[in-house]
Amino acid sequence: MNYSPERLMNRLGSEGDRESLADSNGIKGEGQKLRRLLGLSFFLFGLINNVLYVIILSAALDLVPPSTPKGIIAFCNIFPALIAKLGWPYLLRGRIQYARRLISCTAISVGGMMVVALFDTLYMRLLGICLASFSSGLGELTFLQLSTRYHPPSMAGHSVGYFASGTGGAGLVGAFLWWELRGLGVRLGVGLSSILPFVIPITYFFILPRPDKFSAVASDDDDAEGAPLSVSYTRLPNEENMEDSILVTEGEAIATAPIALSMQDKWKLAKPMLTKYMLPLFCVYLFEYTINQGIAPTLVYPVPTADGHWLMSRLIHSIRDYYPLWQLVYQTTVFLSRSSITLGLPPLPGRLLSVPAIVQGFILTTLAFESAVGIFGDQNEGASFVFVFLLISIEGICGGLAYVNVFFRINQEKHDSPGADAERAKQEREFKIGSIGLADSAGILMASLLAVPTEIELCRAQVGRGKTFCKSL
Repeated sequence: MNYSPERLMNRLGSEGDRESLADSNGIKGEGQKLRRLLGLSFFLFGLINNVLYVIILSAALDLVPPSTPKGIIAFCNIFPALIAKLGWPYLLRGRIQYARRLISCTAISVGGMMVVALFDTLYMRLLGICLASFSSGLGELTFLQLSTRYHPPSMAGHSVGYFASGTGGAGLVGAFLWWELRGLGVRLGVGLSSILPFVIPITYFFILPRPDKFSAVASDDDDAEGAPLSVSYTRLPNEENMEDSILVTEGEAIATAPIALSMQDKWKLAKPMLTKYMLPLFCVYLFEYTINQGIAPTLVYPVPTADGHWLMSRLIHSIRDYYPLWQLVYQTTVFLSRSSITLGLPPLPGRLLSVPAIVQGFILTTLAFESAVGIFGDQNEGASFVFVFLLISIEGICGGLAYVNVFFRINQEKHDSPGADAERAKQEREFKIGSIGLADSAGILMASLLAVPTEIELCRAQVGRGKTFCKSL
């Protein structure tokens, strides 16, 4: 069959278009697959890193003698994590060896849970809880820092969104796991939960895509700052394992002297974040955990009857059911709000990051007043139940939104350090997102100190008006 030159050119052009379209579809499909694997990996990181924290809190009644204040469990479960988040970003110099750090976190976490399972003495169990807490705190800041290694910015934000969703899901999964395992006893139940941290290195080495994989599938609409760093790969000094298999610029490859941020550099980076990011996150967690640990235990009412409150009677069978229900409502709404970005909802504008803290402060004041005085009266438990249910739901939403949006915003900040300063820009991004984490842990620690006197005073106020339910818990 003969073709005229014009028809032949048209045919060749059509075939070229089809090949280009096929290549484009192939790249798009590969990009979608990588996004799914990246999201799954960071979701698992958040879930497993935080689930042991929840299991330990859920098992508090079983881990210590009845005469021991349960607040000591909360303290040992958060203070070592605070030390890790406060010290590690400032003490570390140079590049982060992610594989080495995550393997260390896994070993410490497994060791801590095994100590809790194998020893019956209070001090050894508290030691095991401290080890697991330290590993969790170090792991959280490590995963947040790891997210900054992904380009373009949409991939970094994608990572943070799924990590936050995983940490929210840990509340529900951890409480459910201990509910199922507690019948086996502390030794076997905690011992079985100690295998969970092994999911982290398995995910890191076998599921998590390497950062350089996204260079070929970067979308055209990503800005230049977040674009892949270069087209060539050169191994830097002291690089090892997968975490260093990333694309680097020519200027970065030329630089042979090791780059490390000084304490002065780090303070210069941290100072503007104190009021912009840290203070709102600190306040949200201070108010949130003061509500959960100090006020929620006193939000108890008469057991509802089937005739007067058919729905409440299905949920509440004794006054001891109120507190677990409030925690379930809180954990559910935290999970949903921490998943807001992964569900496609837009992030909060930077100027509104303080709004969750303001709302949380209002909720704390209102719930404290409800506990002490009784806004609807002691005989109208139906209205009080609905009122508290709504406020605790909003509390969880505010807490989750504050967490995911603060870390998302700091992750998306631009760093203009071209050429030989590219390695420095990476370290700055890692430091900034890692240094924020101490704000939420400091808020939780402060709340654990305020919760005990708050609960005592609120219970005393209830007894003073003739409501004695808090004394019988």
